[in-house]
Amino acid sequence: MALHALQSVTVGVPDPAATAAFYREFGLQPLPGASSTTGGHAFGTADVGEQLRIVAAPRRRLLELVVGADDADDLARVATALGRLGAPVRPAADALHTVEQVTGTQVTVRVAPRLLQPAAPAPVYNGPGRIERATERADVVHRSGPVRPRKLGHCVLGTSEPETVRRFFVEGIGFKVSDEVKDAAVFLRCSTDHHNLLIHRAPVDFLHHTSWQVEDADEVGRGAMQLLEADPNRHVWGFGRHCIGANFFWYLRDPAGNFVEYYSDMDTVVDDALWSPQVWEGAKGLYLWGPPPPPSFLHPEDLAELMTGAHGPT
Repeated sequence: MALHALQSVTVGVPDPAATAAFYREFGLQPLPGASSTTGGHAFGTADVGEQLRIVAAPRRRLLELVVGADDADDLARVATALGRLGAPVRPAADALHTVEQVTGTQVTVRVAPRLLQPAAPAPVYNGPGRIERATERADVVHRSGPVRPRKLGHCVLGTSEPETVRRFFVEGIGFKVSDEVKDAAVFLRCSTDHHNLLIHRAPVDFLHHTSWQVEDADEVGRGAMQLLEADPNRHVWGFGRHCIGANFFWYLRDPAGNFVEYYSDMDTVVDDALWSPQVWEGAKGLYLWGPPPPPSFLHPEDLAELMTGAHGPT
């Protein structure tokens, strides 16, 4: 595929300093000076470098999404496809900029090298009739440092016009459909990850969550527990395992009200011809096991406030 990565996101919030402090605790690496031109805060992951910018905005929202492409020919193909949709296109050096008109999200497609992640050691588990770890403690017992996300995995946009937003990203940018929830959501990929963008039907356009890859299920649990020890009110939903995408998950809440997810073991699609998108019914594909999602996960508590301010300054 010509596209190969979700490179970064820029999130607008009313209080950037408080939100940035949370993401430092979350395990992202502050990058001093990297956002000096915007006056915001930049953060990197262990394997990729800068992947999150937090800047001031009247309400919480996704301001920009950056996608990696292989070369200038890919940019030309995207520009042509966007032109057919009537979307604005602004070329730049080794990149192009456009705007998804429904949500107001700026989308940048940039020529960038493909990510080659260093392989994490596979967890060593004992099982019935299978001794993999003999006469030694599990490695997680000795982990004591902070959890460090390896990369940004995906983001989720709620929108009142999901069909229009889907068309923009699929027919315009070049994302591919991995799975769908009937009349509710579509899972899209621009890499070999099962999904890098999820679009779901909502009464207002807003950022639901961002999701960050960690090494294994133990790191999902360790990261969440470290944050909850400092503030139990950060808990949203978890620990559990999704059905669509199949990843382990735990969701927390940042000070602006955005949800944020630690995940591990996501499905991957390395050959498009061998993957068949499935249409799931209702909440059936939401989770395989774990606690049921709270009502606030599907309908965040500040939705009414976001709807009131949706037509205000952006």
